[in-house]
Amino acid sequence: MLPRRPRHPLQALKRRTQELKQQVDSLLSESQLKGALEPNKRRDIYQRCIQLKQAIDENKNALQKLNKADELAPVGNYNERKKEEHNLLEKLTHQLQELAVTISREDTTEVGALSEREEYDDSVEEAEEESEREESGGEEDSEEEEEEKQESESHKQATSEEYISIGDFTAQQAGDLTFKKGEILLIIEKNPDGWWIAKDAKGNEGLVPRTYLELYNKEEGGQESSEEGTEEDVEVVDETADGAEVKQRTDSHWSAVQKAISEQINTVDVLTAMGAIPSGFRPSTLCQLLEEGNQFRASYFLQPALTSSQLSFSNPMWDTKAGTIRSSPSRVSLILTLWSCKMIPFPGTSIQVLSRHVRLCLFDGNKVLSNIHTVRATWQSKKPKTWTFSPQVTGILPCLFDGDCFIRSNSSSLDLGILFELGISYIRNSTGERGELSCGWVFLKLFDADGVPIPTKTYELFLNGGTPYEKGIEVDPSVSRRAHGNVFHQIMTMRKQPQLLVKLRSLNRSSRNLLSLLPETLIGSMCTIHLLIFYRQILGDVLLKDRMSLQSAELISHPVLATFPMLLEQPDVMDALRSSWSEKESTLKRSEKRDKEFLKATFLLVYHDCALPLLHSALLPPFRWAEEETEAARWKVIADFLKHNQENGGALQALLSPDKVHKPFDLSEQTYDFLGEIRKNVA
Repeated sequence: MLPRRPRHPLQALKRRTQELKQQVDSLLSESQLKGALEPNKRRDIYQRCIQLKQAIDENKNALQKLNKADELAPVGNYNERKKEEHNLLEKLTHQLQELAVTISREDTTEVGALSEREEYDDSVEEAEEESEREESGGEEDSEEEEEEKQESESHKQATSEEYISIGDFTAQQAGDLTFKKGEILLIIEKNPDGWWIAKDAKGNEGLVPRTYLELYNKEEGGQESSEEGTEEDVEVVDETADGAEVKQRTDSHWSAVQKAISEQINTVDVLTAMGAIPSGFRPSTLCQLLEEGNQFRASYFLQPALTSSQLSFSNPMWDTKAGTIRSSPSRVSLILTLWSCKMIPFPGTSIQVLSRHVRLCLFDGNKVLSNIHTVRATWQSKKPKTWTFSPQVTGILPCLFDGDCFIRSNSSSLDLGILFELGISYIRNSTGERGELSCGWVFLKLFDADGVPIPTKTYELFLNGGTPYEKGIEVDPSVSRRAHGNVFHQIMTMRKQPQLLVKLRSLNRSSRNLLSLLPETLIGSMCTIHLLIFYRQILGDVLLKDRMSLQSAELISHPVLATFPMLLEQPDVMDALRSSWSEKESTLKRSEKRDKEFLKATFLLVYHDCALPLLHSALLPPFRWAEEETEAARWKVIADFLKHNQENGGALQALLSPDKVHKPFDLSEQTYDFLGEIRKNVA
């Protein structure tokens, strides 16, 4: 048999497009059969719409990558043929989008918009609620189902309210309504998925996202709250913790964040319309702040601070009697434990989740007052809606997973509290686009109206959707907070709400003394405190004790001071240092452990043997957040390095080995410029 002749790439793509066209035509024919479609049939058609859309997107991407040089023989009118193929794919996409919108609309009249996420959630919830039904009895369960049905029907109601748009919106697919900021829209129907049917002044109708709208007040010619009614206008995050109002930000960096988020909102709208995420998800606010620069990173807050006169250090300060840095008590000094997150909506299969995590910072309802600390969560496929922290691992727990956090702040604000933002890092299967979404946020005030600290106990914090500058947005409108009926029904409704469980712990004398050696404002992992204190003590020795002249601003030759803050942004290298120090500390005598100067000198040796070579190794790939392959490659390099050090009693052999490659030497490895590193704005 003769070998099969290879087909031309463009010809192969055209054949694939014709196959997709036949499938789309077949799907359209099925959806146009006489009579109403059964719910299962609609669900099947909707799923096939999504699958075909992904296949068409793949064909588009392959078409864009084709070049005339890829063909095995000359092809006439190549660019025109490519354009024709692209137009056909666009037409198929448009047909699928129209069909998906039609199916979704039909579904919301009965059981709410169907999506991949909701189908998965329903199966999980049935398993979770079965045990509850056995305990509560069939009668109560039937009452609950009737209540949920009434509640679902009450979500969608005919209305003729006028809303004003607070931003520009461009239609993403067929059925959407394009509008400009300041337009008055007449709301015809409010769907529970957050997409409302509206009519503009020209009589055009279409779907609009509710987050772009605020209620229009005809008398005042202005706008009111964007909420449907006072019953849903929930601002209290946690009644037991005296939740506070979140104020509108006015400073420049917050405006930049809002602008950046608005640029990403189109992607989120598309994912929401596809049913991949709930309508309460948003681009991550705290992630955007972290990407702005270093002013919200722990490495920035670890640096020394000058007094208002700029002539001396306000932190650290020297204690001549003790011969070390002075303890600095702060208004807030506590330990926070992240327990778990419950009922967090599970994204659809069109996006792949790379990381689940919580970002937290000190907040006063107006601005961020500390570094933004991140703790990664773990989860199990059996319970996809539950996130947990501090997993059981052999050896040292990675600091990135440590749910025990220390919190210090000297802010005098009565509105001071902790802002939590649950987030996921994701990649879209169809486009390869990466991003980070907020799955909800909550603000826990640390003081009551009289300035008294809130009790140290466990808090159940119910999450808000949207961003910290949006009010009353639910994470998932399909599971509303509104509860009707008896107490049992109200309890069942609240149990389904996304929530974060945290515990505030008071300090004993030992913990209080340790925390007082840290900067007055800082959030971090408890497992790294001892390393941070070593750095602070060495910093105090160099700046306040050993410097020839306290008025000198010359550069200081000190590799540890120059590079240690980098470890706060590379947690795997910090873990390597923790591991090396733990091994070294286990070999010390009791008398040596009590000698502070000896410990500092030993720590410097361990740092030079471990962290310093790793930071400048050419074999270590650059740190990238939530990239599994990169994280695995980095940890393999680190593990091999630590094993080699253990076998050879240090890093000297590795440093001199021709097999080990290091980055070209740079003076910044040795140079500490404290004037360039000091905090210029102390919270």
